[in-house]
Amino acid sequence: MNDAALVTRVWNYAHVLRRQGVPFGDYIEQITYLLFLKMDEEREELLGERSAIPDLYRWHCLKSLDGDELEIRYRHALEALSKTKGLIGLVFKGAQNKISDPAKLKRLVSLIDGQEWLGLGVDVKGAIYEGLLERNAQEVKSGAGQYFTPRPLIQAMVEMTRPRIGESVCDPACGTGGFLLAAFDAMRTQTDDKALQRKLRTETFTGYDIVPDVVRLAAMNMYLHGIGETESPVHEMDSLAVDPGKRWDIVLTNPPFGRQGAFALLGEEGKITRERDSYERDDFIASTSNNQLNFLQHIMTILKPDGRAAVVLPDNVLFEAGAGEKIRRRLIERFDLHTMLRLPTGIFYSQGVKANVLFFDKKLPGGEPWTKTLWIYDFRTNMRFTLKQNPLKRADLDDFIACYRAGESRERAESERFRPFAYDELVKRDRLNLDIFWLKDESLEDTSNLPPPDVIAAEIVENLEAALTQFRQVATALGAEETTAS
Repeated sequence: MNDAALVTRVWNYAHVLRRQGVPFGDYIEQITYLLFLKMDEEREELLGERSAIPDLYRWHCLKSLDGDELEIRYRHALEALSKTKGLIGLVFKGAQNKISDPAKLKRLVSLIDGQEWLGLGVDVKGAIYEGLLERNAQEVKSGAGQYFTPRPLIQAMVEMTRPRIGESVCDPACGTGGFLLAAFDAMRTQTDDKALQRKLRTETFTGYDIVPDVVRLAAMNMYLHGIGETESPVHEMDSLAVDPGKRWDIVLTNPPFGRQGAFALLGEEGKITRERDSYERDDFIASTSNNQLNFLQHIMTILKPDGRAAVVLPDNVLFEAGAGEKIRRRLIERFDLHTMLRLPTGIFYSQGVKANVLFFDKKLPGGEPWTKTLWIYDFRTNMRFTLKQNPLKRADLDDFIACYRAGESRERAESERFRPFAYDELVKRDRLNLDIFWLKDESLEDTSNLPPPDVIAAEIVENLEAALTQFRQVATALGAEETTAS
């Protein structure tokens, strides 16, 4: 079953609970628990991997029950699993049964039981979750609120960073774990050595996220792909709060967009001691409330020397003054910021987001700046994508990948969309502004052919008056309907 069909099936299950008045967030939570239990059993049956879930709460026991007995057993299962340690405890952290009707619970169990859900080598939970977010956005006509990264872009970023067996990988804003799983898929085919394969699954990947429900999905995603069988590689925490001390060979991430509001600092007893609107860390060279600039500083810290990073960041990181300029200067001097991919709009769940992928390597401090040339690929100008009608595909990035020449000496060739900018040229730009573009946007009108301002103003007034007339007609019609009804 492909991802679209899988999402449709899971979305259809939503109606079972929504008719009971279960909120959408609670629906995702309950589907998560039940799918986890079902796929855990499939892992044992199909792959011969031993389950860590007590037999009393396994899927085959739940599906054999009916009525109150099923509801009680399911409730007890959630309570028991929420108290366990390791990955399963993280998946079921704070779990409660939100399905009060045993008949609806039985129907949901039967619907899930009728499908084989385990998709090997596929980010199943990510596909389901992202599909549900899109469906929910369509249903309620509002944004999903979280910026999940398109899978084709994740794949391209992993290809460009080329993770190798023995290297460590971190995503400090891991979402459902898409980057970690894509890196795992790229690395697991590099060796048949059992010891290296085990190290790959148990010691290679680390993810952090601040949203508990998203951490739950990421933890389940990792578990179902055989990563971190006992200890979770995914942790619920604010990555920006402290320097973790550990360093990684590769960082792949798409931090959440938007500015960070005030956050609470907790004392030893868990009480709020004070609030701040920015992070104060000794390893940060600038204090700012801009969340993305803080993530960039954090990534600069946690990379090992010669480590590689690919990071999705919004346009404001490229041009913001003050702290932004200071951080950009550190980036091009202490790191090799060798490539930037300017992303098109329409590929994220929130429309109009303007973002870029920054590719850079960490270097040891030296006398000369490490960034000699920044190559920029303009994948935004005159590119049109939408989530539904024209979604981003992996093939759309083929030209960029060919220009990037991953793993080869950077003897790159300039093209219409791919241009080099030398260090001396970059530092001469006002405030070290890296918001660089050169292609003409065909969607913009030629300002030289626009009518005079007074004509434009008259047209605006005319349109507003026409709209006001239509509103009055609607109001009159509604008033007539009320009079007739009374």
